[in-house]
Amino acid sequence: MDVHLRELAAAQADVVAAWQLVEKGWTRRQIERRAAAGAWTTVHQGVFALTHAPLTERQIRFAATLTEPGTVLGQGSAALCWGFSTRHCPLPTVIRPGSGGPRRLDGVLVFRSRMLAGEITDCDGIRLTTVERTVIDLAPREPRTVTARNVREALRLGLTSPRRLAATLGRHRGRRGTRFLWELAERYGKLPYSRTRSNAEARALEVLQDADLVPQAVNRRVSGEEADLVWFDRRLIVEVDGPQYHQFKEEDERKQRRWEAAGYEVRRIPSGDVYANPDLLVALART
Repeated sequence: MDVHLRELAAAQADVVAAWQLVEKGWTRRQIERRAAAGAWTTVHQGVFALTHAPLTERQIRFAATLTEPGTVLGQGSAALCWGFSTRHCPLPTVIRPGSGGPRRLDGVLVFRSRMLAGEITDCDGIRLTTVERTVIDLAPREPRTVTARNVREALRLGLTSPRRLAATLGRHRGRRGTRFLWELAERYGKLPYSRTRSNAEARALEVLQDADLVPQAVNRRVSGEEADLVWFDRRLIVEVDGPQYHQFKEEDERKQRRWEAAGYEVRRIPSGDVYANPDLLVALART
C-alpha cells in the first residue's frame, strides 16, 4: 500500500486524495486510521498533505484539483499557474464537468462546464484549463483592460499564439467577452510580442500599432547595445523605462551616449505613462 502512497506523493508534491488511494486498493478504514494518527494534514475533505509544513502554492493547487475526480484548475487560479496573471485569488478556483455554479465548496470555488474536452492540459504537473480557455473564461468577469493585459502577457510569454487563441474562440462563439477577444486577436495578431521584455513594452506596441507607428525593431542591438523600440530609417530610439531605470541609471546613460554617438536620437518614457498617457508615447514616436 505504501508503495502506491509514495508514488502518488512523488507525483503530486506530497498531496494525495482518499479517492486515489481507494483506486489503489486502500480501504476507507485504512485511510481514516492513517489520517487520525496525525501523520497527515487535512487540506480539504478527503485530501491530505503528507507533511505538517506550511503548504506551498503548488501544493495548494494540487489539493484543489484533487477534491473530486475530474477536477481541474481554472479561471484565476489557472491564470496564476500559467504565469500570465498576478491577480490574487481569495480561493483556489476549479472547474468540474457538468452545469451550474459557481459555488464555494470545502474551501474551493467550483465552476462547472460541459465544454472541457480538448481544453485541459498540464502545467507543472497540475491539471488545468489551457491558456486559451483560461483567457476566455476570465473575459466576462474582468475589465477590458485586464483582459487585454492577459492576452498580451500570454502572447509575450509564448504561452499561446493568435492562431491558437482564434481556434479556441471558434469553439466558444457567442460567449460573453469573446467578441472583444476576437478584436484583440485580429487587431494585434502580427505584433512581435515575443520580442518584448515587459508588459509595458507589449502595450507600447499596441499603442504604436493604433497610431500607425509600429517600430522597425524591438529589443534590437544598436551600436552593440540593446534598444527597446527602434526606427532605423529615422535614426530614432524610444526607451520604455521601468522601475529598474533608477537602479541602473548610469548604465542606461552609457547606452544612450553610444546610441547618440551613432547618430540616433533617444527619447524616454516611464513605463507607467505607456498605460496612463499613451498620447505621450505617440508624440515621442511621431515628432
